[in-house]
Amino acid sequence: MAERGIIIRVSGPTVVAGNMAGARIHNRVLVGEDHLPGEVIRLEADRATIQVYEDTTGLGLGEGVTDVGKPLLAELGPGLLGSVYDGVQRPLHAIRAKSGDFIGRGISAPPLDRQRRWEFRPVAREGDIVVPGDVLGIVAETPRIDHLVTVPQGNGGAIRRILAGSFSVLEPVAFLADGTELPMVRRWPVRTPRPFRRRLPPTLPFITGQRVFDVLFPLAAGGAAIIPGGFGTGKTVVEHSLARYAEADIIVFVGCGERGNEMTEVLTDFPELADPSTGRPLMERTVLVVNTSNMPVAAREASVYTGITIAEYYRDMGYRVALLADSISRWAEALREISSRMEEMPGEEGYPTHLGSRLAGFYERGGRVSCLGGGEREGTVTIVSAVSPPGGDFSEPVTQSSQRIAGVYWALDPALAHRRHFPAVDWRKSYSLYTGAVDDWFRKNVSDDCTALRGGLMALLQREEELQEVVQMVGIDALQEQERIVLTVSRMVREHFLRQSAYSETDASCPPERAYLMLKAFLSFHTLCRDLLARKVPVETILALPFRQEMERMKELPKEGFRETVAALIARIESEGGRER
Repeated sequence: MAERGIIIRVSGPTVVAGNMAGARIHNRVLVGEDHLPGEVIRLEADRATIQVYEDTTGLGLGEGVTDVGKPLLAELGPGLLGSVYDGVQRPLHAIRAKSGDFIGRGISAPPLDRQRRWEFRPVAREGDIVVPGDVLGIVAETPRIDHLVTVPQGNGGAIRRILAGSFSVLEPVAFLADGTELPMVRRWPVRTPRPFRRRLPPTLPFITGQRVFDVLFPLAAGGAAIIPGGFGTGKTVVEHSLARYAEADIIVFVGCGERGNEMTEVLTDFPELADPSTGRPLMERTVLVVNTSNMPVAAREASVYTGITIAEYYRDMGYRVALLADSISRWAEALREISSRMEEMPGEEGYPTHLGSRLAGFYERGGRVSCLGGGEREGTVTIVSAVSPPGGDFSEPVTQSSQRIAGVYWALDPALAHRRHFPAVDWRKSYSLYTGAVDDWFRKNVSDDCTALRGGLMALLQREEELQEVVQMVGIDALQEQERIVLTVSRMVREHFLRQSAYSETDASCPPERAYLMLKAFLSFHTLCRDLLARKVPVETILALPFRQEMERMKELPKEGFRETVAALIARIESEGGRER
């Protein structure tokens, strides 16, 4: 590492340095007297264009630039869980201890605590022949998560010696026959996907605990979903609910360019939240990567890559990882700003013409894979990204480019949000391309008629939409009795099935079996109403049946005894249809 470059131009977060022959694209550099971290993003003759991860105010022409000779690396190992990083993986708690609430210029700290010691329990034995991905040993990173220490890429051979006991992340825990020392820490270029053995089909659902997602628009584990929505529609609330209730072993939350007060809420709430499945602190399975709107755009651009690299690292241990990005639009805006500083040809709305390929490269790092190494470890990275279209315009480039790549589209509706309908998912615009892939899982693990119920619910909602147009034109009195029944039942479904309360202990999360029984009760009631109407029973008598109140209270029933109670309700509804009148 030698200082040889010289600053010849500064434009916002972009710096042009001369005398940089030999530098490589994406090499990490230290800029100026304060050694601001940066990354080479363009090379031309002996000039390098550099995006700087800190504020460039005060930089002067002629100051030096040092080529580190390596790309931006994520440091991986025990201690990631529970940590809070900025976009280039600087630990914010350690930075705050050094420089206060705002990051000082050029300040840095190692991502993993060098002083903390971890109890390493070897799994491999001396004399074993190991290859990349093989497990050397286990560290209990948190009471819930065992951290698998594996053989890193590029290493392998016979184990000459392996140790047990307490070690820091830098101390070697194993020695190969060729003399290679293997500590617990790993380093990986954030822009390079981590390897795996093979990609597996997305046939398992990513259970979110939200009925509208799991029943109508399911997401496959290892798939990608986007949540487009205008200001105030609840994108962040949805992401928080997924972080807490989704069936994932590890949560990587990337706060990308959001307002400081929103991220303050994350930073203050998450350490106090309990994991509903274990009762342990949620942070024991969570990593936060935070880059607020007032932080440099270059670090924001890097934050999603830092987050996905950490997610892939735990995926390689065989865990189900959820990467929640809030929001991908802020990342695209950072990309646009950097592109304009580089004087690239702008595409639609000023975004770079390679926006689509960059988004595709990010989303493609999700997936369900067979991991490297011995055994049959299987891990997933599921990506859920919030998209913030300006003015709620879903035709803007980031929404459109993301929609072309992601398999699930959960569109949020401001009208529903204003009516305090949560999640404010517009079922007319939303869709999932994974429904066929995960239907077998629902049939085997929930019920054979799950697919039929989903179809019945969608048909009911579509019929309601058609009738609402008629009502707006000629009034509800013009509807026939069976159409009034449709409006009544669909309103019950919307209010008491698709709507969930994030503040209710019983309703904040809903397992698939519970959602299935609730939906079956509503659709059974609809069938009963149609049957009674066909037998000339007055609609007022039908709507006065006592089942309505019981169904409206279903979501507040406690977990214990829920199945028996609702199954009995469904049986009574079905038997009511056969009763003589």
